[in-house]
Amino acid sequence: MIGTTASVPEGKMKLLQASLRLVTSSRSLSSLGIRELAREAGLNPNTFYRHFSDLDDFGLFVFACIADEVKRQVRLLRKAASSSDQAAHDSVHFVYEYFRANPAVVMVAVRELHGPSSVLRRAISEQLEQAAIEMADDVTERALVPDVDRTTVLDIARTVVRYMLFRGMDYIESEGQQRAIQQETERFLRRQFMGALAEKMLPGLDARLSGKA
Repeated sequence: MIGTTASVPEGKMKLLQASLRLVTSSRSLSSLGIRELAREAGLNPNTFYRHFSDLDDFGLFVFACIADEVKRQVRLLRKAASSSDQAAHDSVHFVYEYFRANPAVVMVAVRELHGPSSVLRRAISEQLEQAAIEMADDVTERALVPDVDRTTVLDIARTVVRYMLFRGMDYIESEGQQRAIQQETERFLRRQFMGALAEKMLPGLDARLSGKA
């Protein structure tokens, strides 16, 4: 369940949980009213202003909480994995199941990534970039794909992170197809690294594929 961090004030967590309940009705976070949000949380509207200056400030808190929760667990899974295949399987399974248990998380992120608030668009992009950096760090430090340099790993990580965010919508909406989507994502991830290895092992591959060789 999102929002169980003991170190965060109860009022802030009630507002976070209320916002995720409200956005599941096909609305974006930036479209919520402060009074509406406070009412859903069972709080006085003044409580909102004790914690946040405006909705953008609140949105930054929401995305930070969600991202920290997901990234922390994914990093633990990658560090515990004994192979690149296990790291891919365990992290993909966790992320997609987290999305299924908390569907509003995906809805909020996808909508606000292209939403009206430049502050929130930038915040989500920064969180996705940080997730990619952490993935690249873990893959490189654990030597999960030892023959691929970190710059290439980071490029792949950026692609994978965004792919999983949008594919997550399909995962939560396609009942009975979750296993197939997870396996497809694992193959996608594996092929990204296989392509990087092929590029390294076969000089001039890019030119040959583009017909310029």
